[in-house]
Amino acid sequence: MSRIAVLGAGAWGTALMLSLARRGGHELTLWAHSEQDATEMLALRENRRFLPGFALPEDLKITTLLAEAIPASEIVLCVVPSEHLRATFVDAASLLTPDHAVISATKGIEQGTYLRMSQVIEELTPAKVAVLSGPSFAQEVAQGMPTVVTIASKNRTLAQRLQSDFSSSTFRTYANDDVVGVELGGALKNVIALAAGVVAGLELGHNVAAALMTRGIAEITRLAVACGGRPETLAGLSGVGDLVLTCTGSLSRNRTVGIELGKGRKLPEIIASLNGKVAEGVLSTSAALGLARKHGVEMPITEQMEAVLHEGKAPMEAIRELMTRSLRAE
Repeated sequence: MSRIAVLGAGAWGTALMLSLARRGGHELTLWAHSEQDATEMLALRENRRFLPGFALPEDLKITTLLAEAIPASEIVLCVVPSEHLRATFVDAASLLTPDHAVISATKGIEQGTYLRMSQVIEELTPAKVAVLSGPSFAQEVAQGMPTVVTIASKNRTLAQRLQSDFSSSTFRTYANDDVVGVELGGALKNVIALAAGVVAGLELGHNVAAALMTRGIAEITRLAVACGGRPETLAGLSGVGDLVLTCTGSLSRNRTVGIELGKGRKLPEIIASLNGKVAEGVLSTSAALGLARKHGVEMPITEQMEAVLHEGKAPMEAIRELMTRSLRAE
C-alpha cells in the first residue's frame, strides 16, 4: 500500500484520485485550497463544483491543511493550476523530505521564469520529482474509460515505481526518462489547441485543422529539443497523442476557449464562463514565447495566438498571416 496525497481538488486532481481509488491498495488524501470546496466534498462525498456525478470514496481523507496531507504521505501528486504551483510548494517545502516522491500532473510553464513545473518543484524542495502527461480528459478518467499516459523521471527506478503505483486495468502508464520532452509536450499542446479552436470557431474546415496540428507539433518539437528533449518523445503519448486529443475533443477547455474567440467573443467573458475551471493554454502562450525567444526558436502559431489572446488581433487576420508567411521547405 502506498500513501498518496493529491494536491488540487479540481476536475483533474479528483479524476486521478478516483483512478487511484479504483485501482485499490492505496491510502489517499485529497488536499483542497478552498475551505468551502473541502466542506462541500466532505458533506456531499462528491466534487459537485468541478467533477459532479462521481461519488468520492468513503475512506478518502479530505483536508485544506498541507501539514495534514504531506507528512502522512510517501507520494505527493501535484495537480494545482500552474499559476498557483510555486505558492503551493513554498508552503509545502518544509514538509517535504528527500524520501518523498512528487509527481507533477500540472501542465504549464511558469510566467517570468519560463521554468517547467518540475523545475519549480525541484528549486523549492528536496523531494524526488517525476511528471505525468498524456492524452487524458478528466471526465473519461473519472468514468474509468481506458486511458494511456506517460510517467517521466530522470530517475528510472522512480518512474518504474510510480508506473506500478498508478497503473490499472483502465489507466495504463508508460515510463520515460525524458522529463523535458514529456513536460513541454503537455504544456505546449494547450497553445495549439487554442488555435485549433479558433479554426473551428471560424468554420474554416478540416484541411487547415489538420495542417495546424501538424505544424503545431513541429514547433512544439523544435522548442522541446532546444531545451534538451528528444524528438521521439514528442511523437509519443505526451506529444502527438495529447495534441490530437486536445485539438479535437469536445471536452477540451483550451479548444473551447479558441472556438469562442473564433466566434468573436472577448477573452475575459470567455474565462468568466468557465466558472473557475482553468484553460492552461491562455497563460502558457506568453510563457512559451518567452522560452522560445530565450532559445532562439521560431514559433509562428504561438506568436499569432499571443496576438489574438492579449493584443486584440482578429482571429481571421492571424490565420491570414500564417497562410501568407514566406514560402519554405517543410
